[in-house]
Amino acid sequence: MGWMIFITVISKRMEIVNNLSDRIRKLKDSSFIRSIRSALSVGERPAYEYHSGTPGPFAVMIKKEISDHIRSWRFIILFVIIILACLGSVLSGLQGFSNAVKAAGRDEESFFFLRLFTASDETLPSFFVFISFLGPLLGIAMGFDAINMEENKGTMSRIMSHPIHRDNIIIAKFVAAIAVLSVMFFFLGFITIGLGIITIGIPPTPQEFLRIMSFILLSILYVSFWLSLSIFFSVRFRQPATSALSGIAVWLFLTVFYSIIVSVIAKAAAPSEMASTQQVMKYQQVIVGLFRILPSELYSDATTTLLVPTVRSLSPLTPEKIYGAIPNASLPLGQSILIVWPQITGLIAATIICFVISYVTFMKREIRSR
Repeated sequence: MGWMIFITVISKRMEIVNNLSDRIRKLKDSSFIRSIRSALSVGERPAYEYHSGTPGPFAVMIKKEISDHIRSWRFIILFVIIILACLGSVLSGLQGFSNAVKAAGRDEESFFFLRLFTASDETLPSFFVFISFLGPLLGIAMGFDAINMEENKGTMSRIMSHPIHRDNIIIAKFVAAIAVLSVMFFFLGFITIGLGIITIGIPPTPQEFLRIMSFILLSILYVSFWLSLSIFFSVRFRQPATSALSGIAVWLFLTVFYSIIVSVIAKAAAPSEMASTQQVMKYQQVIVGLFRILPSELYSDATTTLLVPTVRSLSPLTPEKIYGAIPNASLPLGQSILIVWPQITGLIAATIICFVISYVTFMKREIRSR
């Protein structure tokens, strides 16, 4: 009889425990508990973020912009023009170059490969002169409609409707354009090196290769300045034609008219024949400083120093600088970079300033759906 009572009590307790567990399970699966759990969870990944195996929205935007640049006829035409111009200048400079190399011999101080980028037979400009002239047009062409074209097509509001950061748009456009420019300039550089090896029959020295790589990076930085400037005009003006004309107008002013204005000022402020040496040196420094406002002048000074290792100074020479110097002795790459470091920092600062202004203007701009 006692065993029967014990079994009955145990069965009733088990029923109570089962009912309680069913109620707890239902309460745990209720929508109210799920909402509280999601609100209190820490470190949960938002819905618009991707797992580690899937590229994020910023990477997808960069790939899309790179694809748009590569497939556009505008970039293809400019790329072909720059390749033909640069290779034409290299081939014209190579005429009779191999004979001069064989006659002069091969040593560490000859730097024949660097002459491929600076040599010219006076029928065509040299390689770096073509880059200095056509590079700004390439940068302007790749950025003058980066923002306003999206707004005119009505795609900007569609992009902003997705859960992405707003600054990802302008940063992705800038980074993608720089990536395309980098591939193009490295391609040109390696093609030139290959032509030099085929023509001369001698590979470049490590010093020459490092100087050529430095020149390519400097060219990318120079074109990036014009890219950031064109992106600013794309943010500032709503019509792509207006932004393109603004970029070309700035390029023409800095390339042609600014030099004319400085030359007129130099003639008007020229010191007399009775002026002292200090006055003449001060006059030369002022004129050189006015010319160095130009991005093309900064690029030309830096390129000349990197590709011509015998250059020791970019300022007017004084007897103190000449005293003790070894004639026609080449400098190591580190010393050449120290000489042109102000020019490099000037180009970097100008590029950053233009992009920061574009960034702030774009972040404050109201975007309306069409």
